[in-house]
Amino acid sequence: MTEGNITSDHATDSATEAFVAYRNLLFTVAYEMLGSAADAEDVLQETWLRWVKVDVGQVHDQRAYLVRITTRQSLNRLRTLKRRKEAYVGPWLPEPLLTAPDVAEDVELAESVSMALMIVLERLSPVERAVFVLREAFEVGYDEIAEAVGKSPAAVRQIAHRARRHVDACRPREVVSPREARAAVESLQRALETGDLQGLLDVLAPEVVLVGDGGGIKQAVPRPIIGAEKVSRLFFGGLGKVKGTLTSEPTVVNGSPALLVHLDGEIDGILAVRVEDARITGLYYVRNPEKLTRIESENPLTLR
Repeated sequence: MTEGNITSDHATDSATEAFVAYRNLLFTVAYEMLGSAADAEDVLQETWLRWVKVDVGQVHDQRAYLVRITTRQSLNRLRTLKRRKEAYVGPWLPEPLLTAPDVAEDVELAESVSMALMIVLERLSPVERAVFVLREAFEVGYDEIAEAVGKSPAAVRQIAHRARRHVDACRPREVVSPREARAAVESLQRALETGDLQGLLDVLAPEVVLVGDGGGIKQAVPRPIIGAEKVSRLFFGGLGKVKGTLTSEPTVVNGSPALLVHLDGEIDGILAVRVEDARITGLYYVRNPEKLTRIESENPLTLR
């Protein structure tokens, strides 16, 4: 083996070690930007193909460099996703991820990947979303973000301020404790399983919103349903028409308590919730089978 081959092999090994060390971080960055685990995995593949061409020995901060590549690839993918979402049948919800119980205990991580926040992030432009995610979730400096998104640091500061204002206007006012969220989900499950209409109305906020995502593959509500009484009627009226036996079990998706729903023993969907002041203000039911591939094994997420 020549000296050149030895050097090349060593460089590849170093690149691999760095990529593996930061893989969970990069996946989390891509997922928070895209709301799709499948697309996040594609972004990681594209990031790796670019990373192995880099002279790793000349990279001062490998983490920052990898995050920068991942951000740029995610921005490219976001523009493709925008076209897909425009052609999507019915409401589009983020792809739910089964997460370890300790994710729920990490307040910052749980909030940053929560279904509620991910849905709010859909309202931002691709660049606004990238800037918000990098700054608010991963505490990346403005200069680094500027390099990643191709803007000046001054422009990035303005974008960050604008994005934060949009998000703050829509996200839950207070962070709910895991215990409070679990209690709300348990009350929801109990009311649905026992047919307790009053129990359901007690746990739903008056202005609760139900959003369903079947992707044109599975039947789902074609548009959001607003109001506790309308949502309750749908649950008890609609469930009575289902052919088969519906069951549910508690789970944790995107760092928050949720219900895994089965129909005749087969996975039917994930029912995620948004909780404020001990009551459920948002119900997000993902039935699209293409979005249910990450709910049987835990997905490692990290902000660091």
